[in-house]
Amino acid sequence: MNIRGKVWRFGDDINTDLIFPNKYKHVVLDDAPKAAQFAMVGADPDFPKKISRGDIIVAGKNFGCGSSREYAPLSLKYAGVGAVIAQSFARIFFRNAINIGLPPLICAAADKILQGDFIQVDLEKGTMISQQTQELYRFAPIPAFLYRILDSGGLIELARAQLEREA
Repeated sequence: MNIRGKVWRFGDDINTDLIFPNKYKHVVLDDAPKAAQFAMVGADPDFPKKISRGDIIVAGKNFGCGSSREYAPLSLKYAGVGAVIAQSFARIFFRNAINIGLPPLICAAADKILQGDFIQVDLEKGTMISQQTQELYRFAPIPAFLYRILDSGGLIELARAQLEREA
């Protein structure tokens, strides 16, 4: 699976309230895709207007810390984010992202990836390349069982496909 997009940089300790402020959860209770309107507005109020489908968030350490709200990664997915690359993730955010089919990639060199660059990510090879600098970066390999979830588009989609095969 390959992902190509523009880089949007954020720092360390981007918590779930910055990703999807709690005050908006009532707006999306009956219509989860509306969460896209509020993606990252706690960190950048104009983010939903600037992002294009496939763009990539790059951050520092501890991305997704805070509450275990699934709306945080969901808002990113519905906004069209292709992947989130960070030096480290809060564990619950990491797994929530996997479960909805949003690739969370751990890259020690994430701080070297430039704002506005375009990068090409190869999930199978565990590499990404900067279009601007031609620099090659590696990220922690995704275990096969998690890759299957991502490749299926999320845990629910994987389960549906398995049930259909069995029927």
